[in-house]
Amino acid sequence: MTERNEVQYFYIDDGELDAYLFHEGTFYRAYEFMGAHPYKKGRKKGHRFVVWAPRAREVYLTGDFNEWHEWSLPMERIPGSGLWSIVVQDVQEYDKYKYRIIAETGEVRYKADPFAFHAGTRPETDSKVYDIKGFNWQDKKWMRSRNENHHNSPVSIYEVSLLSWKQKEGAIPYSYRELADELVRYVKKMGYTHIELMPIAEHPLDASWGYQVTGYFAPTSRFGTPKDFMYLVDQCHQNDIGVILDWVPAHFTRDDHGLARFDGTYCFESLDRNRAENDQWGTLNFDYSKPEVLSFLISNALYWHDYYHIDGLRIDAVAYMLYLDFGGKDIRNQYGGRENIEAIEFIKRLNSIIFEKYPGTMMIAEESTAWPKVSHPLDEGGLGFNYKWNMGWMNDTLKYMELDPIYRKDHHQALTFSMMYAFSERFILPLSHDEVVHGKKSLLDKMPGFYEDKFANLRLLYQYMYAHPGKKLLFMGGEFGQFIEWREYEGLDWHLLDYDMHQKLHKYVKDLNKLYMEEKCLFEVDTSYDGFQWIEHQNWQESIISFERIDKEDNRLVCIFNFTPVPRPNYPIGVLESGTYRTVFTSDHQRYGGNTKRIKSYKATDEKFHDRPYSIRVELPPLGAMYLKLKEEKRTGGK
Repeated sequence: MTERNEVQYFYIDDGELDAYLFHEGTFYRAYEFMGAHPYKKGRKKGHRFVVWAPRAREVYLTGDFNEWHEWSLPMERIPGSGLWSIVVQDVQEYDKYKYRIIAETGEVRYKADPFAFHAGTRPETDSKVYDIKGFNWQDKKWMRSRNENHHNSPVSIYEVSLLSWKQKEGAIPYSYRELADELVRYVKKMGYTHIELMPIAEHPLDASWGYQVTGYFAPTSRFGTPKDFMYLVDQCHQNDIGVILDWVPAHFTRDDHGLARFDGTYCFESLDRNRAENDQWGTLNFDYSKPEVLSFLISNALYWHDYYHIDGLRIDAVAYMLYLDFGGKDIRNQYGGRENIEAIEFIKRLNSIIFEKYPGTMMIAEESTAWPKVSHPLDEGGLGFNYKWNMGWMNDTLKYMELDPIYRKDHHQALTFSMMYAFSERFILPLSHDEVVHGKKSLLDKMPGFYEDKFANLRLLYQYMYAHPGKKLLFMGGEFGQFIEWREYEGLDWHLLDYDMHQKLHKYVKDLNKLYMEEKCLFEVDTSYDGFQWIEHQNWQESIISFERIDKEDNRLVCIFNFTPVPRPNYPIGVLESGTYRTVFTSDHQRYGGNTKRIKSYKATDEKFHDRPYSIRVELPPLGAMYLKLKEEKRTGGK
């Protein structure tokens, strides 16, 4: 019998075309060639391993299949390329392996496979042989009907860290398959349209939250196998829930088994150390001038769509990619500018290719500067994303809401300024994990006042957010009032639902999602001023604003917000039509923890207000929001 350290191997005499495309930067499905794959040619079969190590002196494969012998499996360079390959017989699924790379200097480096589909669970650092094909998908209906016109559809995203959404006894997180039951059922019950998962690509450190990646093609093994993750996505789709992944193409971890100095030199990163070193995050930046890096990253974006049927990518740290000096260094391009020209071209090519292959997907830029046309098509001079996080709205709104209401009148522009640019991009309004960590407090604890005031302010914030143009994103825990900051090593405080006010807030968010899904005025015209009209935006003295959201048939939803704890009985609101206006939704209802017992309707009179021919006088609750709508049978009058 052959010992495993005497395993048989051979070399392939093909692959030159694949290597050429990889080095050209156009091998957009490089994951079908690179890494570990079953291989058969004539009577010869085994597993083919291919790795990029352009400046290596020698490369060896070592793993379970040869009992980790260091010299028994020498890889051969594919002629004229920086790729090394070998075909090994008697390889079994889940066998662990690494590449033993000898640098030009003689330094020996043990590296995980950048294209591995599966990886060992931390603290293990090995790659695993895994057959990525053959999952029995049951989401054909979802994939056929996936909406390409989501700009004018409701999008309510629940952002989740799988490590800490819920934990079992002993701080054990739920598996992908357990989440496919628990999490999917919960998200569907709460009325969200999408889940956004914080990075699930393999990473060594929990405290990085997944944003410092070692295995770009491997869903983290913390929660199970790649096909277990496919099962989670499949269950989401069968329950009409889209799946968005956080994706990190800006930088990668320095951990020695990862991409850093892969062949003993700066390989995935720039050879210029000043551009390679990311001092802000203690990581290394991708070098977009290298065609091989383009093949790697664009392939990765397509891979998650191809094999995992995802519905979108939220691209992290886009501003860091666009600006050479965003990290604080004085770095300039060849023309003396701040812009990272290669990164800009990479982004444009990425979006062009993704939308060509998957026109219904969502490519979301987490971009925090005033870079123009981030979410505009390439032929309009844009970067080609179809959404951008509205960081300006988030920062202004949270700063405003954190103020004691007595001071809000002096900062009224924080509420109104966002409408000056609300349709300059296609926005998502994010209340994300970044806002509830590092001493920033949870959303509930940010709110001023006593216990009940905090809940009233938070309900007011949410109702304002859902009325404001743009898609919605809320980080887990915000829906029931997590009181402490998010900590990745602990599950959320689900026991808070045993308390009345938290339970009522939970119901409020659920009902708000339900209303958002049903009320076309809130989403149908979400990308132009045709769907929005101010009623009153200058009442800074009383910290009140009101506006209308409008659907395609010109139906209008009157949205009124009182940001002080002072009730405003008999408050005048100008309207365009006579008739009776019913209260559709209010944050102050008793069922949500407020004081309003009975939902009222208001009959319009000929009294003119706000340059409108009619008006209603409403009972505007303290720290409260109201949505009102004209009863259909009563619609008369002009516009």
